[in-house]
Amino acid sequence: MILDRFKLTDRVAIVTGAGKGIGRGIALAFAEAGAHVVCAARTLADIEATAEAVRARGRRALAVVCDVTKSEPLAALVTATLAEFARIDLLVNNAGGTGPRPALDTSERFFEAALRFNVTSAFLLTRLVVPEMLETAGGGAVVNISSRASDMVQTGFVAYGAAKAALNQLTRNLAAELAPKVRVNAISVGGVETASLEVVLTNEALRREFERNTPMGRPGSPEDIAACALYLASPAAGWVTGKVFQIDGGTEFPAIRVSTPRF
Repeated sequence: MILDRFKLTDRVAIVTGAGKGIGRGIALAFAEAGAHVVCAARTLADIEATAEAVRARGRRALAVVCDVTKSEPLAALVTATLAEFARIDLLVNNAGGTGPRPALDTSERFFEAALRFNVTSAFLLTRLVVPEMLETAGGGAVVNISSRASDMVQTGFVAYGAAKAALNQLTRNLAAELAPKVRVNAISVGGVETASLEVVLTNEALRREFERNTPMGRPGSPEDIAACALYLASPAAGWVTGKVFQIDGGTEFPAIRVSTPRF
């Protein structure tokens, strides 16, 4: 049956940024498909809530507090996963995000922090996880959560856009090196109804503008992204690697423009 290829029965997945939004949506989708889930983020209450929701779906879960911008917590996350489940099959590098800031107001520290949060952390965790995937499961899949800011020109997002563009290329390069045993793909996300878009969606005028400039006429939901992540993590995508999937409601230009100084 073709639907069997979308199952993740008894696979073990690490999902970063799993406490809220897209990360939580992916964790629950994986659980519904049969996976056990390690929920990682900085806020214990959030990941405990996600872990409890995973258990309510009949799967095992582990909540691990982890700041992905630091190397030591990343290593501890892998160690805790192996101690609990003795294997790793899937990794979702979802944690990330950087707010808008005019280019000339973007400090060296801010720019480098964006790179660390959005791309360096994904590289470091993947480098830690892949040997364990090969050792314990014989292979696996990595899904990186990117953004349409990686390839659409957007004022105010010089740091974030550069970081997500780097994440896209990281995805392609790792896929070439790790095939065929480990597949690596990314999802380039448009405007999704999460806390990061709240300032737009709670302002009636901005929301109308956003919806008008989005061909599908609405923001995305975490489940829209989770559905693609499930596909990329599952055997259904067994012949897919090194690709960046755009899940964005059909947008080809920014739905909202961030005002920055003009010169």
